[in-house]
Amino acid sequence: MTDSAGRPVLHDPEPLQQGSLTDGVRVDADDRAGTEARSPATALLRELAKAGVPTDASPRRRSEYSYDASNYRVEPLAVAFPRTVEDVVAAVAACRASGTAVIPRGGGTSMAGNAVGPGLVLDFSRHMDRVLVIDEEAKTVDVEPGVVLATLSREVERATSGRCTFAPDPSSKNRATVGGAIGNDACGNHSVRYGRTSDHVAEIDLVTSDGARLTATETGLRATDPADPFSAARAEALTTSLARLAQDNLSTFRLELGRIPRQVSGYHLDNLLPEKKFNIARAVVGSEGTWAVVVGARMKLVPKPASALLVCLGYEDVVDAARDIPTILEFSPAAVEGTDEAIVATMRHRRGPDSVLGLPDGRAWLFVDLDGDDPASVRAQADRMLARLAENGRLVQGRAAADPAERASLWRVREDGAGLSSRLASGGESWPGWEDSAVAPERLADYLSDLRELLAEHKLTGVMYGHFGAGCMHIRITYDLRSEEGREVFRRFTRQAAELVVRHGGSLSGEHGDGRARSELLPLMYSPEAMAAFSECRRLWDPAGILNPGSMTDPDPMDAHLALAGVPEREWRTSFDLRPAASAGTDPWVHAVQGCIGVGRCRADSGGVMCPSYRATRDEKDSTRGRARVLQDMVRGARTVEEGWRSEEAREVLDLCLACKACSTDCPAGVDMATYKSEFFSHYYRGRLRPRSHFSLGWLPRWLKVTGRLSGLVNAVLATPLGKVAAAAGGLTTKRALPRFAGAGEWRREIADAARAAGEAEGKDSVVLFVDTFTRGFRPEVAGAAARVLADAGNAVECSADACCGLTWISTGQLGTAKRLLSKAAEVLDDGTDRPIVVVEPSCAAALRKDLPELVHTEQAKRVAARVRSFAAHVADRVSAGWEPSPARPAPQQAVLQTHCHEYSVFGAAAQRAALKAAGVRNVVDANGCCGVAGNFGFEANHYDVSMQVAENALAPALRTTDRDVAVLTDGFSCARQVDQLDPSRPGLHLAQVLDPGTTTAAGPASTTNTDRRTKETEELR
Repeated sequence: MTDSAGRPVLHDPEPLQQGSLTDGVRVDADDRAGTEARSPATALLRELAKAGVPTDASPRRRSEYSYDASNYRVEPLAVAFPRTVEDVVAAVAACRASGTAVIPRGGGTSMAGNAVGPGLVLDFSRHMDRVLVIDEEAKTVDVEPGVVLATLSREVERATSGRCTFAPDPSSKNRATVGGAIGNDACGNHSVRYGRTSDHVAEIDLVTSDGARLTATETGLRATDPADPFSAARAEALTTSLARLAQDNLSTFRLELGRIPRQVSGYHLDNLLPEKKFNIARAVVGSEGTWAVVVGARMKLVPKPASALLVCLGYEDVVDAARDIPTILEFSPAAVEGTDEAIVATMRHRRGPDSVLGLPDGRAWLFVDLDGDDPASVRAQADRMLARLAENGRLVQGRAAADPAERASLWRVREDGAGLSSRLASGGESWPGWEDSAVAPERLADYLSDLRELLAEHKLTGVMYGHFGAGCMHIRITYDLRSEEGREVFRRFTRQAAELVVRHGGSLSGEHGDGRARSELLPLMYSPEAMAAFSECRRLWDPAGILNPGSMTDPDPMDAHLALAGVPEREWRTSFDLRPAASAGTDPWVHAVQGCIGVGRCRADSGGVMCPSYRATRDEKDSTRGRARVLQDMVRGARTVEEGWRSEEAREVLDLCLACKACSTDCPAGVDMATYKSEFFSHYYRGRLRPRSHFSLGWLPRWLKVTGRLSGLVNAVLATPLGKVAAAAGGLTTKRALPRFAGAGEWRREIADAARAAGEAEGKDSVVLFVDTFTRGFRPEVAGAAARVLADAGNAVECSADACCGLTWISTGQLGTAKRLLSKAAEVLDDGTDRPIVVVEPSCAAALRKDLPELVHTEQAKRVAARVRSFAAHVADRVSAGWEPSPARPAPQQAVLQTHCHEYSVFGAAAQRAALKAAGVRNVVDANGCCGVAGNFGFEANHYDVSMQVAENALAPALRTTDRDVAVLTDGFSCARQVDQLDPSRPGLHLAQVLDPGTTTAAGPASTTNTDRRTKETEELR
């Protein structure tokens, strides 16, 4: 339907709908009364429901979308997930009718507050995320606004056999979207060569606030559909008005706009000038959703270089590095990125010393990407550049990173800069706000020198990284945004920094846009005439004034809506010791959940393991970020601590967390959602009836002492229909086969055989082999294989099974029991030596290494945890020391490697691969990602389907694309169960089984047992 002017309108409203998003609007029952009381909101939601626009107005959803990656929190009225352009038109019409703000949003990674606001958030990343047409001949690609930049580049390169790519590559490229890049004119690491997003746009399809569907081109504006009379008339009128605006401001636009490569602040109205051919498409880029809603685009493609080489340069400080930029630019680099020592130190602290490979000496570094037609010419170019820089006298050391692993490691340091710098290894935290200033590259060194003096004047520290070659700096600063005094320093410093960058001829923003962070400061950079033109242009596009209010013109104050302001100061008592991460004066639990700064790496579909549930569902609530935001609102909005621990929104958002621990490593900010889930569940279920699976699976070690004695009978019963009855009674899925239970004595026989095979000679390097509950109860053969491998590796092996790591109680939030079991484990394993404690099951190793000292606050717990290592990690150490495995059976030529998530997060991902290589396995296919079972998760009835979706992220495809005779390595018992579910013909093997020298091994170091030792804990668990 249309109105008298031809604009689209909606049908008469009907009552609000509840429940399924695909059916319309979700409004929680306990929130409905409040919604009904707000008549404009009620009218809006009714209109959206009638139009069938998927919308969610629940408190949980609003919490998830109250934040982006900036300092700001603005709660929306609701969140809509448009599937088509028609959905967008309907949503905008409903907002116009009710006077509701519209906030377009892509990946939600804005650091300036461009993606939060009151009213209706339109999340384009959920459904409108397709690459439509790739035209290699025309060098264009037609896309929807929600497509992720890295996905776009990958699809283009695949379709053109690597000949073309999409160039803009911001560090957030694996979760940021095209629509977002258009909104703030994103650039990226290779902007020295390829410029900004505005350099790569051909046409943009738009929906205006009055319902017109327009297409902005390089020479003007037209109706997207020529047969649409309203849009055609609107295009003509708007074209006339914009041309007049440009004509009236010729000198202002020519003198004030487009002066430096990274002048992103303000509107790009210089593109309306005659000499720019009235390029409205480029003018729209960087308007931050304040002119119109982007619903599609034709983007330009570029040739992909045949050869590239990364050269890493070390300097004493960032100012020295910046002074060499003019020299480096003479060599036509594709990228010149930089970072300081604080980010590198944090990377190594959080992910281990091997996480940064190939870094030359220095305290600040530049990453220079050179490219060309062939490797030899590129290498020669690198040598000439290094020689010139050496002549300048500032370079400490420079080297080319030819190894792909080194190159990837170095780029990841730069790409994770925002998150890594937020919680530094040295303590403290830093925030955006002045994180995007830009100057001409030749003025960068002087600007940074002056900026450091300004920081010192305000007693602030700036962590510096960014696009040095383009003169754009991303500086995160140690503001105290929690106190009134600190917020005043924030305001005063930011204003003075803006004045400083303007004196240097620069821009407040170089790619992040102005948003809520800098729009208030635009009058410092632009004349009253330019500001008036900005306001008039916005009015021409959005006469209703509903698009992304609070930014650009008539902005909110920069210190309004700060997320850290107004959080009550209360004590949230926890079982986990979170104090090492806490800042002075902030409750440890509050500080921990506030660790998420919204950079959104958990929304990436490749690289690392985080976040398996989001990769399966593509729903913000199932991302680490979404969960953290709900927890942040919990500590902010709960009337009491007790009410907060009973939050249904927090319980719901944590439901699909697999507790894989991957975020503790992959999240640049170090968010540890597995720990937060366990802590929250321990409080939420206090005094409440827990799910049945918390008893059947959470108490598994206790049940195993029964099944061990009656294994034959138990296995026989489970093989009958009664097995499914028993599973259902325990809250388990009946779709997954239950594992075979081992007899109580099986693991002892395996260990005894290993001891006889090893002989009685004493060895120098003694280790304790910890035979965990899972290995004893389900895979006793692995215990024997592990003992034989350790003996073959030169270790005297003492076996211990006298303790439990409490993992199943930790994962279900039964922390009282977990702490008791871990305390006893510490007593048993603290034998007065520093011998390594090698744990067969990686999840149990991780629990003893990480959870033990966090739950048991004693020096004994710390001593034991420091000695713990996974079997794979220990074997990798032996390999690095020169040991060569001698498996009894020939090593497979190829293997699928499913690294357990806990192994990955606590001990690293490289250990198993190193051991396999030493054993002669030449081709390792990495199934990078969570298997989906994750302990109890995949066995629970209500999680089975998601667990199988998670398997489709990596493991299932790896099995399908390899032959059935290819070995599958699964050190984790849960991983082995998932492999059995996916393909019963391919049993998952533990690394110990692959490396097992067999029972005929020649005598080596002694292998003794202490299995006759009995503690009260041992008797409880057997």
